[in-house]
Amino acid sequence: MQEEKTTSKSSFLKWFGPLIQALRDLGGSATPAEVRNKIIENEHLTQDQINEKRGKTKVNKFDNEVAFARTYLVSAGYIDKSIHGIWTLTGAGKMVEMTDALATDIFKTVAKDNRRKKTNKDALSDNDVDTVHYWLYAPGPGAEKWEECQQNGVMLLGWGEIGDLSEYGSKAEMKRKMQQAYDNESSYTNSAHATWQFVHEMKIGDVVFVKKGTSEILGRGTVESDYMYDSTRQDAYKNVREVRWIDKGDWTLDRQSVQKTLTDITSYGELVQKIKALFEADELDVEEEAPTDLPEYTREDFLKEVYLTENEYDRLTGLLRRKKNVILQGAPGVGKTFIAKRLAYSMMGVKDSERVMMVQFHQSYSYEDFIMGYRPTETGFELRKGTFYNFCKKAEVDDENDYFFIIDEINRGNISKIFGELFMLIEPDKREQSLQLLYADEKFKVPENVYIIGMMNTADRSLAMLDYALRRRFAFYDIRPGFEAAGFKKYQESLNNDKLNKLITCVKELNVKIVADSSLGEGFCIGHSYFCGLEQDKVNDQLLREIVEYELIPLLKEYWFDEGSKVKEWSEKLRGAIQ
Repeated sequence: MQEEKTTSKSSFLKWFGPLIQALRDLGGSATPAEVRNKIIENEHLTQDQINEKRGKTKVNKFDNEVAFARTYLVSAGYIDKSIHGIWTLTGAGKMVEMTDALATDIFKTVAKDNRRKKTNKDALSDNDVDTVHYWLYAPGPGAEKWEECQQNGVMLLGWGEIGDLSEYGSKAEMKRKMQQAYDNESSYTNSAHATWQFVHEMKIGDVVFVKKGTSEILGRGTVESDYMYDSTRQDAYKNVREVRWIDKGDWTLDRQSVQKTLTDITSYGELVQKIKALFEADELDVEEEAPTDLPEYTREDFLKEVYLTENEYDRLTGLLRRKKNVILQGAPGVGKTFIAKRLAYSMMGVKDSERVMMVQFHQSYSYEDFIMGYRPTETGFELRKGTFYNFCKKAEVDDENDYFFIIDEINRGNISKIFGELFMLIEPDKREQSLQLLYADEKFKVPENVYIIGMMNTADRSLAMLDYALRRRFAFYDIRPGFEAAGFKKYQESLNNDKLNKLITCVKELNVKIVADSSLGEGFCIGHSYFCGLEQDKVNDQLLREIVEYELIPLLKEYWFDEGSKVKEWSEKLRGAIQ
C-alpha cells in the first residue's frame, strides 16, 4: 500500500491505487463487497484495520474511506457509475498509473468542482430557498434492505410491479395503477405521493436519513444520481437512486418520527436538527478550502427573470424597505414564491440561501413552532426554540447584512396566535424594542435587518378575512398574470410553438371571463407561471395536455364547482387550443 504523503489531510486518498488495482485483479468489474475484500487481501490488512471505527457514531473507517475513494475516482473518470451496484473501470482506469501526486491532484480538482457545484446549487436553484432537502427513508419493512443499500451504495424503493415510475404523468396515474395491481379498495394516496417524490422531487445532493420504525436512525447519506428503474431485479425493489452513505450505526430519537417509507422532512426544522445532532462531528476529514464567492444578483438580474416592469420592481423594493413586512397576493400561478426569493436575492445583491428562510403556515402551525414552547420528551417536557426565534438570533449577530423570512400561505395560519406578543415587534418603528417572551426568562427583539415576505392566494375560498391587526402591520402588493409583460412575450417567442401560443391566447380569454364573473374577479385569474420554465425541445403535445388536464381544468372545476356548463365550455376550449 502506498505511503500517504502530507500533501493532503484526506486519508482516503491512500485507497485510490489499491481500489484500481483490486478492480484490475477482478477483471475490471465487481461488486463493492468484492472490491473491498480484494483490497483487504492485496494490502494484507489486519482485522483491527478492517474493523476500526471512527467517532461517536462508530462508522466503519475502512468502508467509509473506500466509498469516498470510489466517489472521487468516478468524478475523475476512472470508474464508471452507469450501472448501480457494480464498480467498473473505464478505459482510462485500466491504463492509469495512480501515484500519490496524481491522487492529490484528483482530490483537489474534484473537491473544487464539488464546492462550485454546491455553491451554484444552493444559490441558483429555483426549487426552494433551502435547496438541500432532507428525507426520512425506510429501506423495506424492518429496514430489511439496509445492508444491501449500504453495500451497493443505493437506496431502493418498492412498487416495482407497476413498472418504470418515470413513465407516469401524475400521482393520480400512479395511484390508479397501484389500485389495479394490488388492491382496488385501498387509497394508496401516501404511496403514490412517495413514489412521485422519489422520481421527481428528490435531487442530487439531498440528504437521506435512514430509519427503522419511528424512532430508530440507522444512517445518513447524500443522493448521487437521478432516478433509475432496474428491470433486472428479482424483487419488487426496482426503483433505485445511488447514495453515498456517510454514517452507519444505530441511534435513538427522543421523539416519534413519521411512519411513511419516504418523507420530505425539510419543513420540519426541529426534527431535522434532532437527527443531525445524532451525527456529532463525525465527518471524514477533507482539505480546507477558501469559501467560494456567492454569485451576484442585481436589479437587472431580477428584471430578466421576473415578469415585472422596472417601476413595479422599484415600488415593491421601496415598499419592503420602508414597511419591513410585505404580503404578495395574487391568483394561483402568478409566481409569488418565485418573486419572493428573487426579491430577497436582489435586495441582498447576492444569491445567499443562508440569509433566507421559508416556512409554510397551516391551521396547526403554532406559536410553539414559530417562537418557542414546551415539547414532550421521554422524561417530561423541554423548552424548544422555533424557526423565527432562531432566524432572528442569526440575523442579530450579523447586523451588517439583510435577512429575509418568507412565509408561504400566510393567511392559512392563525396569525395572532403564531406571532403572539411579537406581533407588535415586527412593526418598522418597533424594531429593536424588546418584550418578555411567554415561555422564557428573556427579552426578545426583531432585528432591523429582518424583512418578512408573506404570500397568499386571493383565490382561496376556504379562508376567512384577515384580521385588521395583520393588515395594519403588512403592506399588500398585488401580483398579476404577466402574459403581457415584455419579458414573458420574449420568452414565449423563444419557445416558437404554435399550440402553446394558442393555449396561452385561450387562457388570456379565459381570464377576461373570470374577471367579468361576479363570483370570481381579478384575484382568480390564471397566472403565467403554468407556462414558465419550459424548454423549446421539450414542449410537445403530451406536456401541453398535462398542463390542461392536470393543472388548468381542475382549477376551473374548483372555481365553477356549481356551474358545470362553464367548466365544460372552457375545458373544451382549452383542449381545442392544443389540437
